[in-house]
Amino acid sequence: MSELRRGELAALLVVLGVLVLLPIGRSSELPILIGAVGGLVLILRHRMAPLIDPGVRLAVLLFVCYWLPIVVSGVAAVAPAKTWMTALDSLRFLPFALFVLWALRKPAFWPPFVFAIAVVTGLWLIDAWLQLLTGYSLGGAPEIERLSGIFGADNLKLGPVLAILSPFVLLVARERGGRVGLLLAFVLVLVPVLMAGSRAAWLSFALVTMVFGWRETRSFRRFLPLILGALLGVAFSVGMVLRDSDGFDARIERTLLVFKGTEQAVDDASAGRLRIWHAAADMIRAHPFTGVGARGFRHDYAEHASAGDRFVDPQSGQGASHAHQVVLEVLSETGVFGLLLWISGAVLAIRCWRRAAADQRARAFAPGVALAVMCFPLNTHFAFYSAWWGLFFWWLLAIFCAALAIPAQQGQGQTADDRRRKDQDGP
Repeated sequence: MSELRRGELAALLVVLGVLVLLPIGRSSELPILIGAVGGLVLILRHRMAPLIDPGVRLAVLLFVCYWLPIVVSGVAAVAPAKTWMTALDSLRFLPFALFVLWALRKPAFWPPFVFAIAVVTGLWLIDAWLQLLTGYSLGGAPEIERLSGIFGADNLKLGPVLAILSPFVLLVARERGGRVGLLLAFVLVLVPVLMAGSRAAWLSFALVTMVFGWRETRSFRRFLPLILGALLGVAFSVGMVLRDSDGFDARIERTLLVFKGTEQAVDDASAGRLRIWHAAADMIRAHPFTGVGARGFRHDYAEHASAGDRFVDPQSGQGASHAHQVVLEVLSETGVFGLLLWISGAVLAIRCWRRAAADQRARAFAPGVALAVMCFPLNTHFAFYSAWWGLFFWWLLAIFCAALAIPAQQGQGQTADDRRRKDQDGP
């Protein structure tokens, strides 16, 4: 293997290493750091020129939409040291994204790379199944109410991460095993996501299922029976799980409290998030333009919490760490200015995807769906400006940009909009 080949393999392993180390605390920062240094070296050596259009521009503009709100929120931050440190830490994401663009610059790299992501996720799924069946996992024993898998009982992120990565597993299963493979992969993911006990993960995986259902059918006549079948499969799985899991039963009963309609019942069903959202709304009213500062939520929470709020620590005076909802997080921490930039970034990413050629869109499908369900606004979320979730978010975002950065293959150069206009105009 030549030096170039070894270098290409090493670069791909660095990108994949972020995912592999994701369950192990902050260890995934190491490949991020290596990739960021590599990105800076590429910039200094002018190695990014072949990728200027469109991936690099997209990555830079999306980074601006993410990072500039942090900087502007620092002007009037309630905890300026925390906000400015967040701005400084976040700088690593841009050179890392540029490194990913370079590492995935060849179309031939994509099938094995996507397959590797599916394999890593598949191993986590197998580990979760083993924990479900035997009580043992690489992450230790499960949490009392939830399956925790490789992430461990003190780091309950298994469900959301599996749901977000499920498009890679389902895509590979569909390509290699047809519809039978897709169905088996659906079941493989479904049960651990349910048993992980995260309502946000349930909704995320439901969205992924709908996307793949539409991808298979392309018409409402066939889509509705397919989704009905998926719902029956979910209902059967829930029934089997309820019979054997007191913890899952408790999560379902707590979720059903929402139908009582009272504010207290909704708050209990949402694990206290309703009071966090009320405090976030009050923060937004008090700091409408630039927010309280990125990662300043907990430092200003007590000022806006209701009396007796259980999230307020009487000793430190701090409260809930974040708003648990992406729109409220962006508005409360970076204000209207931040939300406008986030919306601009979303619109930009969607427009770039819509204008891409068929092969580019095919590459961007799995990371694009993952990002869409990760940021779906009618859900609850981890903090996007935190170190861990922000890192995972930017890893997916960099892969998405890289998918659109590779020039279209010959015969695929027309954009989707061009092809639609041609079809409308006729031959």
